[in-house]
Amino acid sequence: MRTIPHRPGGHQDGTRRALRHAIGAAFAVPATVAALLAPTAAANAAPSEPSSFGAGATGPDTITTHAGATTAQERNRINTYWTPGRMKLAGALVPEITPVPENDNTPDDPRPLPGNTPDPGAVWTHGGAVEKNVGRLFFTFSDGYDGSCTATVVTSTNRSTVITAAHCLRSVGSPSADDTWNHNFYFVPGYRNGTKPLGGFSIRTMATSSRWNADPDTTESSDVAAAGFDTGLLVANATAGGRSIEDVTGSQKIGFGKPVEDEFVHSFGYPNYGLNDPTDKYVGSRMVHCAGSSRPGPEVPLLWGEACDMSSGSSGGPHFARFDARTGTGTVVGVTTADQELAGGPAPTLYATRLGDSAHRLYDWAQSR
Repeated sequence: MRTIPHRPGGHQDGTRRALRHAIGAAFAVPATVAALLAPTAAANAAPSEPSSFGAGATGPDTITTHAGATTAQERNRINTYWTPGRMKLAGALVPEITPVPENDNTPDDPRPLPGNTPDPGAVWTHGGAVEKNVGRLFFTFSDGYDGSCTATVVTSTNRSTVITAAHCLRSVGSPSADDTWNHNFYFVPGYRNGTKPLGGFSIRTMATSSRWNADPDTTESSDVAAAGFDTGLLVANATAGGRSIEDVTGSQKIGFGKPVEDEFVHSFGYPNYGLNDPTDKYVGSRMVHCAGSSRPGPEVPLLWGEACDMSSGSSGGPHFARFDARTGTGTVVGVTTADQELAGGPAPTLYATRLGDSAHRLYDWAQSR
């Protein structure tokens, strides 16, 4: 069985069939995650030892980078591009006929503050730091359709580092190919129903593992993700006033290491598959929370998951260990990659790429930019 990363919030056509239970940016190619863009990409970094979570993958694990909005003109263009209506529609399969939700009608969750009690999925209404440094990551596919994932500001030297899933940034293939990377990247921390409570941030540069440089005719994004390489790091541009994103939003700790069986994990994301199916309960307007004991996927043991019903749009969202629900802080130990239908586990389960050696290399690169 192939495991396909959660689809980004995007569209589908005759050659790109969206998978109902893939989680990322609401868009997927047949047996492959879609992540497309017009690029000026560059590869780099000296070869290093394979990631401890990279069993089953071949070739060296180095760093591949890509330039984002590097000029004031480009930053302004992207900021103007992401209007409230466009953000609300990101992820719609047919933007021309999908109505824009005028109001946030997602009900608040009346349950008490969560502790170590399983929670399969509910709107987060308890405030705290997580409402400031987790948000929606918007982008545009190479064919012009808009999508979204989830991302998190993490503590870093440059105070500008954001983490998400690699398949939210690009598909497998040559990093210099026009259809490999997404574009118009724009991160909105604390996003809520088309608003930017803390502003929006364009992305200056980004990186994924070089494992995503594989030949798309012989390797799928699902194969690379299942091998534990579905992590992407972003460096956000500062505000017009020169403030770094971490100065605005605060940040979450990040941790690297071997997962612990039955560790209690809290996950967050912006599932938006309600735009594609009116019967679904999430439309991307609010941040959703899940919590439960984390276990490896039966068919993809390098992915670890907990009980959760999030789907499309939640890709790249943080999975926290040692999360304090009173303050909304924890340690990011993984990012959302897939759900149970793709990973072979019980329903509902949300699986993460846990952060190992490969992610650590990407993080060190990003925080030094």
